[in-house]
Amino acid sequence: MGRSLAPGTLAAGLRDVRAVVFDTDGVITDSARVHAAAWKTAFDAHLRAHPPENPDQRRPFDVRDDYLRHVDGKSRLDGAAAFLAARGIDPSPETVRAVAAEKERLFTEQLREHGVDAYPGTVRLVRALRRAGVPCAAASASRHAGELLGRAGVLDLFDLLVDGGEAARLGLAGKPEPDLFLEAVRRLGVPARRAAVVEDALAGVEAGRRGGFALVIGVDRAAGEDTGARLLRHGAHVVVRDLGELVTEGESK
Repeated sequence: MGRSLAPGTLAAGLRDVRAVVFDTDGVITDSARVHAAAWKTAFDAHLRAHPPENPDQRRPFDVRDDYLRHVDGKSRLDGAAAFLAARGIDPSPETVRAVAAEKERLFTEQLREHGVDAYPGTVRLVRALRRAGVPCAAASASRHAGELLGRAGVLDLFDLLVDGGEAARLGLAGKPEPDLFLEAVRRLGVPARRAAVVEDALAGVEAGRRGGFALVIGVDRAAGEDTGARLLRHGAHVVVRDLGELVTEGESK
């Protein structure tokens, strides 16, 4: 079990690691909200068209609870299958592909129209790490990760990116398996036991723990009643609400 941290107390600990891997959606960029909205539209339409037999399972997709439990941090296909199964719907390959494709269409439409922003606290932390000589990688199950980071103006802050396209090409297992993060630190030339992972998803912090990373930082963007505690239970060593908390006083802003 980990512990919640007071602001600013982890900066020294981060300097003890030799590399940091950042998840993208919800950690570097605010794109998690766009993903959640697209999932809601796609899932709610499917629930209306194919209502589960159990009336309790017909409730709309919840952009906080259902998103965190079933789809956050996972590939589109894995996320679609997990939610449909949770609602008593047979996650056949055809159904999963159809729902995932509709979500993809909706997400891409919103991304192209409105773009995304990077979290200032994350940018501050990455810059502080780079000044300290700690290489940083971005990792994401999404094939859109490079476009997201580029649109947010932060792609050049990271030494490398391992995205969903690379994961598919290499046959990497999805979260909660640690393959994506392990590939990132392998490319940085640093063993997991000397590196940190930063994640906002339950599956992601679990992946960091399974991968044997020295430090798993959970980011509680939802700030719900028990969201931070859930991140700790799933494997985070520490939880913060904003990564700017991890930069000690005296770092330039």
